[in-house]
Amino acid sequence: MTVAADGAVVSAPIVIDNNVVLDLLVFADPATALLKEQLAVGRWRWIATRSMRDELAAVLQYPHMQHVMAGRGVDPDQVLAAVEAGAQWLDPAPKASVTCKDKDDQKFIDLAVQHGAMLLSKDKAVLCMRKRLLALGVLAQIAIK
Repeated sequence: MTVAADGAVVSAPIVIDNNVVLDLLVFADPATALLKEQLAVGRWRWIATRSMRDELAAVLQYPHMQHVMAGRGVDPDQVLAAVEAGAQWLDPAPKASVTCKDKDDQKFIDLAVQHGAMLLSKDKAVLCMRKRLLALGVLAQIAIK
């Protein structure tokens, strides 16, 4: 969080790739505990687009994910409801000046660059771009530290 000139507290924007969303909301990965805590207290403002949500909805329908969620007692509708409630929905960002090898990850990069947001991802195609993203004001990492 930062404090604006008028004293208002402003949450820093964060873009969360769907693999980290799954860790957070399906797998309850301990590596996402700090993220969960900081989202709850407003340290971060999770920003996303509808295409990111649609991609997650499709992943949740994969047979393997259905099996995993059933075994964990996780309802895919509850996962999507948590995303709906937790994220601030924005229009898709224009293409950033850097291009990801994985075209499915480009939308996360574009949004992070447009808003100077932290980008959480476990995707190697994103993480290998760390230096280029940092030059554009985006800190890309696997987890909140």
